[in-house]
Amino acid sequence: MSQALRRPSLSNELATVDRLKDGDYARIAHLVSDHSGIKLPPAKRTMVEGRLRKRMRTLGYARLVEYCAFLFDQGGLDSEFVHLIDAVTTNKTDFFREVEHFSVLETEIIPALVDMRRSGAKATIKLWSAASSTGAEAYTIAMVMADIAARRRELDFEVLGTDISTEVLDQAKLAIYPREMIAPVPAETCGRYVMRGHTPDRRAEVRIVPELRRKVRFARLNLMDQRYPFDRDMDVIFLRNVLIYFDKPTQEAVASRLVGHLRPGGFLILGHSESVVGSSLNLRQWAPAVFQRT
Repeated sequence: MSQALRRPSLSNELATVDRLKDGDYARIAHLVSDHSGIKLPPAKRTMVEGRLRKRMRTLGYARLVEYCAFLFDQGGLDSEFVHLIDAVTTNKTDFFREVEHFSVLETEIIPALVDMRRSGAKATIKLWSAASSTGAEAYTIAMVMADIAARRRELDFEVLGTDISTEVLDQAKLAIYPREMIAPVPAETCGRYVMRGHTPDRRAEVRIVPELRRKVRFARLNLMDQRYPFDRDMDVIFLRNVLIYFDKPTQEAVASRLVGHLRPGGFLILGHSESVVGSSLNLRQWAPAVFQRT
């Protein structure tokens, strides 16, 4: 085989892969940590590069070095900062994720909250998905609550979903998802709250029904902010699988601020790997990763 037709060696291929310079990655990691509290150690570098490649192509840049020059040398950071945060923020979400929490919500938490309200008064239960991503958790909460409200006429509810990423919040407001994403949703629940696309260009998609969408509102929130501009009489706050991206002091600060938005007797629900955070706050454990404000 001639030299011209030989396949390049693996080492030569790797040398041509578009990578962030060490200094650029360090600056990006510092910016993200300062703004959002999310840590980007060296192990996250490949993930960050992959996400930024998509963003740089949107702007018409061919290589990461050009995108970073735009950010740091050409004054692009002011206009690009929100998009940078959107690109690198982790947004893993599923319907009915950690399903046991929704069982506890239905069978234990809601009955307890209703019992605490004044007899004869219609109870409006306020629930908050504090890292809502594209809305799967917030709409799961709404599905469970709508089923409860259909059985208990003395009960109403409203759901707030917040996230730092404007991009995922836009997706959440649309409430359109790939059909495979609703696989964890029970069939009867799907029949009540999910519309399936029927035109050729929509058959792979589903959308949450408008009656449920009206019960959920979304707003941008950086959990690193010192104040949260939302009600302080929340009944249930879901803060699941987000604290793991923060260091210990930030975990405690964020959880403490959110607890301050719970009414006495309200509930904070964490991810199972994060439940130790609740032990240092003014809470008592109710169930695994479920805490009640005392």
